[in-house]
Amino acid sequence: GNIGRGMVRGFGLKRGALASSVAHDSHNILCVGVNDEDMHLAVKTVEAMQGGLAVIADGEVKASLPLPIAGLMSSASLPAVVGNREALVRAAKTLGCSPVEPFMTLSFLALPVIPELKITDLGLVDVKQFGHVPLFVR
Repeated sequence: GNIGRGMVRGFGLKRGALASSVAHDSHNILCVGVNDEDMHLAVKTVEAMQGGLAVIADGEVKASLPLPIAGLMSSASLPAVVGNREALVRAAKTLGCSPVEPFMTLSFLALPVIPELKITDLGLVDVKQFGHVPLFVR
């Protein structure tokens, strides 16, 4: 499949990676991180769960939440889902992640119908121009 690549600022990550299959509107796996190895493991962890959220650091899964129903929903109990989600946020914070809701913030990076720049599997989209733009400008 297609792989869109870009850079993002404002997550505050000092180490590790976050990955999610909740990535509006297309719900492809979205990942942010500071090194290739942790980003790779984060994506592979989400794939192995058949969808979900993962926090990785130093080559280890620090927290995860399987979302095997369309990569968006869990069949686990509400208390289990809430506990896993809270563990994900705590784990993300230990990596320096600054957004209050890191996975919600991550999910909207891929929503190409709200301004300004969004990342899709086809690349970087300028929503106001309704088109793809290069990652780097000379």
